[in-house]
Amino acid sequence: MRTLENVDANALPLDELLAEGQPVVLRGIARDWGLVKAGLGSTQQALDYLRDFDAGMPVQYSFGGADIAGRPFYNADFTQLNFEVRRGLLSQVLDDISNTFPDPSPPTYYIASLLIERALPGFAAANDLGLSTHGIDAPPSIWIGNRVTASCHYDTPDNLACCAVGRRQFTLFPPEQIENLYPGPFDPTPGGQVVSVVDFDRPDFERHPRFRDALATAQTALLEPGDAIFIPSMWWHHVRSLEPFNVLVNYWWRSSPAFLSSPLPALHHALWTLRDLPAREKQAWAKIFEYYVFGPGERAGEHLPEQARDLLAPIDETQARRMRAMLLGRLNR
Repeated sequence: MRTLENVDANALPLDELLAEGQPVVLRGIARDWGLVKAGLGSTQQALDYLRDFDAGMPVQYSFGGADIAGRPFYNADFTQLNFEVRRGLLSQVLDDISNTFPDPSPPTYYIASLLIERALPGFAAANDLGLSTHGIDAPPSIWIGNRVTASCHYDTPDNLACCAVGRRQFTLFPPEQIENLYPGPFDPTPGGQVVSVVDFDRPDFERHPRFRDALATAQTALLEPGDAIFIPSMWWHHVRSLEPFNVLVNYWWRSSPAFLSSPLPALHHALWTLRDLPAREKQAWAKIFEYYVFGPGERAGEHLPEQARDLLAPIDETQARRMRAMLLGRLNR
């Protein structure tokens, strides 16, 4: 994976990263964070540092027995998850994690995507990459746990993830590898997003033979405390936390205007309305979608006068509201 050494957060080449659309490791970009310095001192200092910001509110976390070996995933037939979701005070979860340190086969504790602003007020001011100076509104989230493996998945937004405490191993695949990664069910999911069902530690190539092709495209990186990784939108990523105590802070944002809806509901709608059509009709609809959606944005309306283009013109906020109302009206019939 491409790596930039000793990156200064004040000189983050964000426009370049977004234009290239490739994963990049940013060595040392968060080295001056208070949490990073505390964690390099000792695990106890990192725990104390987090407790100093704790607002005392209940947080949601995943808990799994020692039998899941740090991998929140599915049961054998993929109908249920192999862990439970609990709620508790952050300070208590931190205590529970620290109590697992002597255990060679501990239960799994994982706080995922906790919004920092509410749970740890004041933390972001002392641990920040300054994305707002680039015009990006990306409220930071924090991920806290012991040795946890996040199964390979993709996210719709761009992602800048900072390894604050412990080390993390990232393995990334480009979006076109989806077929070779064997995605699991839409529901339930371990973390709200479809994940690959391949066990990266013990891949079964008889059951998942195309995974060999995916591995040929893999990009890997080991992040130390203070390092960050830029994960472009839609890139699949498998993340393994390597220490008894690990903390990551990440920033998600979309470069598209806020009035553009997430594409995921469109995928669900297409599964409902298109997937099971006769092959001849599906082929026709594929051509229609290529013409209106996946081809050049201006093509479908360029032969019409501007005042007649309506939905074929670039979407603005007013048009987005009108389209939303139209879709809701049709779905509610």
